[in-house]
Amino acid sequence: MALSSNNIVSLSHKPTLIPLTFHSLLKLQKNPNPTPFKLHPLFLSHHPPIHSNSPIFTISASSSTAPDVDAVDFQKHNNSLTSDSTITNRFEFARNLSGEWDGYGADFTSEGNPIELPENVVPEAYREWEVKVFDWQTQCPTLAKPDDFSVTYKLIKLLPTVGCEADAATRHSVDERHIGGADNSVSAFAYQSSSGCYVAVWPMGDHRLLELEHCLIDPRNRESRVRIIQVVRVEKTNKLVLKNIKIFCEQWYGPFRNGEQLGGCAIRDSAFASTEALSSSQVTGVWQGLNAVATFQNSENNILQELSDDSVRKSERDECNLILLPKQLWCSVKEREDNETCCEVGWLLDQGSAITSKCIFSSNAGLKVSEIAYVSMFLLKFLSQHFLAAIYQPQAS
Repeated sequence: MALSSNNIVSLSHKPTLIPLTFHSLLKLQKNPNPTPFKLHPLFLSHHPPIHSNSPIFTISASSSTAPDVDAVDFQKHNNSLTSDSTITNRFEFARNLSGEWDGYGADFTSEGNPIELPENVVPEAYREWEVKVFDWQTQCPTLAKPDDFSVTYKLIKLLPTVGCEADAATRHSVDERHIGGADNSVSAFAYQSSSGCYVAVWPMGDHRLLELEHCLIDPRNRESRVRIIQVVRVEKTNKLVLKNIKIFCEQWYGPFRNGEQLGGCAIRDSAFASTEALSSSQVTGVWQGLNAVATFQNSENNILQELSDDSVRKSERDECNLILLPKQLWCSVKEREDNETCCEVGWLLDQGSAITSKCIFSSNAGLKVSEIAYVSMFLLKFLSQHFLAAIYQPQAS
């Protein structure tokens, strides 16, 4: 079966975050609180970085007396630097996001079970052979414009075909979406310029239904990404209930061509919906990582925000409400203290390392915080420290 898809995103290429190696674990005795990831020069992308990693801070002050001229000039200069940094970051994000992405997509129930494609779109040959079809082949051409900071993408689903018939691929549906600009449809959008990752909140229908789209880029391979969409309903009590899940696994195939290019039989990925799901033991426990955060509470006029590095945090995950999915993915919707709701997705990159994305909603069902983190399993690292310390501890004579 050949399905075809192109999804749009041009990748940003900066130093890649990778887990600590065994050799670096030998140094843990000297540094008892290491960060879970490090920058590795071998994984620098072929695109040169376009801005410094150094943060830019703005300083403002108010006084009843006339301001000092030098202070005013410094503040104007600082604001100018901040504005320049924002523009630069937007160009970097646009470069990382724009392009043609091909892949496969599938729908899952709230329990994580794959949903078959409608019978009327499945070729008769599959029905005769009693072959179940769960995956769409998709295209997602994406174009980000940094000048007015807007993003447009099309989710194109292609009808299943028998054999390698990419040239005869027929579009089943096209869902065009707009972020920013005059046609904006999101209620909140948080992006990470250095990676191309983003989170978007899409109100659907009567606005009691939301799609939480989490786009995560593989830091080891910037031409691979997953988009996990949690479809949630806001009840009359403002409680968020997970209805179903959509997953798109996509590869970058070139610059933006508005979906005119088909990956066809050259596509590097394959159907995944019916493959084995992740094991809970691989993601439960205590994890630690650097969080990038955007705050939306009391920011109705600022729905497009950049995720900024916050701090290294620990988080604990148990099996309660944990939905295990194929392709090393998981998600959950959990109530927290003060009637807050945390909608989380995650992608296990390797044993003990993952990317997570969270949307935290307040008690009135308004988005409060969006977070993306590169995390590692804290317990595994803790045990490694003490195991190595025991091995290399000098013995008394």
